[in-house]
Amino acid sequence: MDYLLHVMILALIYSVFAMSLNLELGYAGLYNFGHVAFFGIGAYVSALLSHAGVPVSAAMICALAAAGITGALLAVPALRVSGDYFGIATLVFAEMFRLVCLNERWLTKGPMGLPGIPRPAWIAPGVEGMPAYLLFAFLAAVGTFVFIRRLTGSPFGRALKVIREDEHMAQAFGKNILLFKVKAIVAGSVLAGWAGTLWAHYISYISPADFTLTETILVLLCVVLGGRGTNWGPVVGAIAVVFFGEAVRFLPIPPALTRYVAPLQGIIYGGILVVIMMKMPNGMIPEHRRKNT
Repeated sequence: MDYLLHVMILALIYSVFAMSLNLELGYAGLYNFGHVAFFGIGAYVSALLSHAGVPVSAAMICALAAAGITGALLAVPALRVSGDYFGIATLVFAEMFRLVCLNERWLTKGPMGLPGIPRPAWIAPGVEGMPAYLLFAFLAAVGTFVFIRRLTGSPFGRALKVIREDEHMAQAFGKNILLFKVKAIVAGSVLAGWAGTLWAHYISYISPADFTLTETILVLLCVVLGGRGTNWGPVVGAIAVVFFGEAVRFLPIPPALTRYVAPLQGIIYGGILVVIMMKMPNGMIPEHRRKNT
């Protein structure tokens, strides 16, 4: 039962993370390959402030502010380039963040990581607090979903889709494309930071190894598999990826191949996902088939 609660909490946290990326990728058409950096900023800022004695709730709010400010500082210069160059710029930023966390041991303890990150006062530590943390993660995911649904259903969200499809047409309508993209990145960064705080205070330990390109690819898979440009798509994709990834752990593998368990699980996991993507290239909830999703 505890393991099921753990998987459900992870699915909810990754749902928030995927929804944050979908705001940039699915609605604004921005391939942010450094999105995991904002996930990490939220986690590290909240963890460090909590260790310094700041209440967890206040630490989380400060972490969201830090992620949003950093997103704005990155967006302004990075958006001066477009396409592949924007993706490379964000990827470099994510690697810079990881290297800072790895090398600034006086602050982050480097590869040793930060243990003992406290949970909110009303949630017990360890296994005893898992049901309460599940409720906390559920409310966080619902709040994020409602926020994004209202945001994308507003004139701002519709303008983002126009910019994604045809920037020249958006300019003809008098839209400030740079400003809209900056706002999308800031909003996405804040929500990614929110997911990072949820992760840090649940796992109670973070290290630079948690914020690599692999995590960006995983959350990108959640968005694309579920259906980018929709509200339900990232949620469904995150739940599918997390539960499927955990299910692969229980594949019956002969004892003689025990040392190959992890590689075999990865191969099978990746192969099945490739087949799914080939059969459903537009995701499980295609944007052109579902409206207001």
